[in-house]
Amino acid sequence: MCDDDTLADDARWRRSGSTFSRRTFHALAAGTAAALVLPQAATASSSVPVTERDVRIETPDGVADAFFVHPAEGRHPAVLVWPDILGLRPAFRQMGRRLAEAGYAVLVINPFYRSAEAPVVGPGASFQDPEVRERVLPLARSLTAATTDTDAEAFVTFLDAQDAVDTDRGIGTTGYCMGGPMVLRTAALRPDRIAAGATFHGSRLVTDDEDSPHRSIADAEARFLIAIAENDDERDPDAKDVLRDAFDAAGLTAEIEVYAGAMHGWCALDSAVYHEAQAE
Repeated sequence: MCDDDTLADDARWRRSGSTFSRRTFHALAAGTAAALVLPQAATASSSVPVTERDVRIETPDGVADAFFVHPAEGRHPAVLVWPDILGLRPAFRQMGRRLAEAGYAVLVINPFYRSAEAPVVGPGASFQDPEVRERVLPLARSLTAATTDTDAEAFVTFLDAQDAVDTDRGIGTTGYCMGGPMVLRTAALRPDRIAAGATFHGSRLVTDDEDSPHRSIADAEARFLIAIAENDDERDPDAKDVLRDAFDAAGLTAEIEVYAGAMHGWCALDSAVYHEAQAE
């Protein structure tokens, strides 16, 4: 949601003592201690090394910078990750590594590449900071349904061209905050390749607009997880029902759940409202 009401909710949550220490938060944001804090995925194996590199992907609108990480050997199903409004940064690199350790070839993209290379904010940046909001909100507002379609096509094409990707397996895609709508649009754009989609505290999945993300569900063929923050649900309690109706009408399997006690942004490792138990 990323609005004034969400900021107020987040501030109250932090004052309640539910969050982890600010020292830990800044260390995670800087990427200095993430590996020590982020639990290993249940399906991961610490004995499996991963290979990672920064990549550049040509699109009709320019060259997108991104982070690609995968097990060092073999071919694996791919995952396309759409970050939240703070973009590609150390926390999302670590989250990508965790997926790779679980056996996936993971591409974490910079959604703002048309305007700036990642990272677009510095270490320890928080959306609660007015200067950070002044930096990222115009970048986010520059993105549209059309830019998502353009990018999704380019990123799926990139993944399918990689030796580490098993193209006989479907692609998964995950999105956080503003990345949530991008998941739905990607699944609709490439139903031949997207087999699973997950949104975490996705923003504006349901709107009154003709191109509302929920209207694209009819064109998808994937299975979905829609993970909703408690305060997002309080602000728009009908959205989950609209989504359920859309998935039912499309004949698609979707798990739609409100996560108790979890505020908007709770899944991002460096978020000020990161909720480890509910993120897990």
